[in-house]
Amino acid sequence: MIRVGFRWLERGSCRHPQAATIKGGSLCAVDFPAMVGVIAHPSRGNLLFDTGYDPAFLDATHPFPERLYRWTTPVEVGAGEEWQAWLSRHSIARDSLAGLIVSHFHGDHVAGAARLAGLPLYCARAGLSALRSGPRLARVRQGLLPALVPQAMDAHARFFEDAAQRALPSAFAPFTSGRDILGDGSLLAVELPGHCPGHWGLAFINEDDCPILLAGDAVWSGRSIAENRPPPRLTTALLGNTPLYRATLEQLHRASCNGSDVAILPSHCARSAAAFNAGDAG
Repeated sequence: MIRVGFRWLERGSCRHPQAATIKGGSLCAVDFPAMVGVIAHPSRGNLLFDTGYDPAFLDATHPFPERLYRWTTPVEVGAGEEWQAWLSRHSIARDSLAGLIVSHFHGDHVAGAARLAGLPLYCARAGLSALRSGPRLARVRQGLLPALVPQAMDAHARFFEDAAQRALPSAFAPFTSGRDILGDGSLLAVELPGHCPGHWGLAFINEDDCPILLAGDAVWSGRSIAENRPPPRLTTALLGNTPLYRATLEQLHRASCNGSDVAILPSHCARSAAAFNAGDAG
């Protein structure tokens, strides 16, 4: 696989009772960062994996029934998370951005999508279809805010399902294949079903030869992977498919134990992010 540069950066956060994200967890509210992957491709430029939170989330959840989303998921978007401030703080040139890769279309993953309008949008057809269809209240209940992804972006969508299938290196076992979204073998989208329709992760190897699997919301914490401990059924049934979610978690657990030191990074795990950014890749 072609090696790519990679940074795992926070952009905003929300609060949930821990018990909603892992079976047997505390009822106390916990801060969950929204992580963004900045992928530096050697010839394409920078691609973002998800966008984290953005002030646009607050605008989209101002009316009712969208306001229910904000009430049930209190969000913190500081001044440093505003788009230009965030780019500047992390030395990301706006004109270096070459595309957006979306794990799924929940509001905390696409809140800043409009900032990349006109660029290629790499996503699942099933996820975009869910965003664009169904009653308004039902989409809010499913964590979908269509206003965050301007309709014009659909014309720039390049679907995971249409990309060529390619074998994954053994470091990612038991995951065996992914979809070659750029056509050069550098970034392979891996379906991680269960959390919601059209939920995918991303597998690649960084410039330090570390195999990395961005897991999106297939789990909320590294602890869940290590202990093979899912959220309560109520949580997984509300958003997606519990049997599929638990099967995906089982695969992630097996990957974490395969001896390859693959770095599996959930999108909302502060501990996993801190360990990875401190150089503890496994």
